[in-house]
Amino acid sequence: MSDKRSIQLPPALALASKQAGERWRALGERERLGATIAAALIGVWIVWAVTVQPAWRTIREAPAQIDALDAQLQAMQRMAAETRELRAVSPVSPVQQQEALKAATDRLGAEKARLTVQGDRATLTLTGVTGEQLRRWLGEARSGARARPVETQLTRGAEGYAGTLTLTLGSTS
Repeated sequence: MSDKRSIQLPPALALASKQAGERWRALGERERLGATIAAALIGVWIVWAVTVQPAWRTIREAPAQIDALDAQLQAMQRMAAETRELRAVSPVSPVQQQEALKAATDRLGAEKARLTVQGDRATLTLTGVTGEQLRRWLGEARSGARARPVETQLTRGAEGYAGTLTLTLGSTS
């Protein structure tokens, strides 16, 4: 006793299935083989495009992404260490701040730099300072006077940088 139940397709789909079956039977053996191979190739391509290719791309690109993330992590760790170091540094009195800025400015030379201090702000006017000189001055201002640049208006010319640099002096508390 066999109970054969068949799935009833909608009439339009049943008609299309019947016509496809008739066309398949009408094809010659060689044409059926070609159609089967073409369908297999399309199936393999779909499997490749959906599953293998994205995984392959991830495996290929992962080392470069890991290296970039490692570089970002190291940079963040350096910044965190620098922040801890700066927080551990003892405060400097306003007199010491001004002396440190004046000493750094004097090393640039009177013809290249002029310093004006008003309250907790210092303005440095530059004329023909090289990038290395400016970098050293900023390092001295940061470490010796606990000053931070808040505004710059610099232009680069043939003789070096010219313009103004405004700093805020560190807190003494």
